Amino acid sequence: MRIFDRQVELSAHLKSVSSANTTIGFVPTMGALHQGHLSLLKESLQNNDFTVISIFVNPTQFNNPEDLAKYPRTLESDVAKIEKLNPNIIVFAPSVDDIYEGKTVSQHFDFDGLENQMEGKFRPGHFDGVGTIVKRLFEIVQPANAYFGEKDFQQLQIVKKMVEKAQMPVKVIGCPIFREANGLAMSSRNERLTAQERADAAVIYRTLQAAKMRFGTENAKRVADYVTDVFDNVPGFELEYFEIADEATLEPITEKIEGRQYRAFIAVFVNKIRLIDTISLN
Repeated sequence: MRIFDRQVELSAHLKSVSSANTTIGFVPTMGALHQGHLSLLKESLQNNDFTVISIFVNPTQFNNPEDLAKYPRTLESDVAKIEKLNPNIIVFAPSVDDIYEGKTVSQHFDFDGLENQMEGKFRPGHFDGVGTIVKRLFEIVQPANAYFGEKDFQQLQIVKKMVEKAQMPVKVIGCPIFREANGLAMSSRNERLTAQERADAAVIYRTLQAAKMRFGTENAKRVADYVTDVFDNVPGFELEYFEIADEATLEPITEKIEGRQYRAFIAVFVNKIRLIDTISLN
């Protein structure tokens, strides 16, 4: 199994094994791998000659220093999971200095307004950090295909926009959300929940499912009021936002328009641990 912690060595290796006729699939992660990440790797393995996974906790996309400090770092167990899945997967686990070369700052991006909605409202600078690291990783790995989970749907749309505007030759592929048995969207942050909190957090997906049903007959404001009421009555849970938005623009809707694709987005704090989820409403 090949593990690289320096970009020059990874680039040299990929150059030596690939050719004009081979494809590289890429799964960028921040580690603490779960079945959702492994599903992305399986998708890449099926459709590419080589698969690369990056494990890098990117400091520039955290606007909360405490969240960055507490983010789980489990490289040893991550590598064991990857090796068990397929020992031919190439692992890139660089240091902050190797990626940022002594200047840990974000590039500024214009994502045509996608960055101003939802996560962008509550996490200033977050998507500049995301754009910076994904663009850098794409430049290093030079994949034909890159795989992202739909749980971070706004991030997925933003990466697609970045690739389009930068004219990068990468196909960005969104993959379905992997859920725990109780419906909770799999996330590395789930590892910080107690067993009881993890069980109680099933209310998030349950509420999204109810919101989807209500959206069939009610307007967006009434659905949002329902969701707010649910979390006002769940001890220990704090609703940060619930939005119903157009999938293409991510702008909140006021009324339904025939032929548009809509999606509900939610962010909830459980004892200072921030969880997000989303569901298609069409």
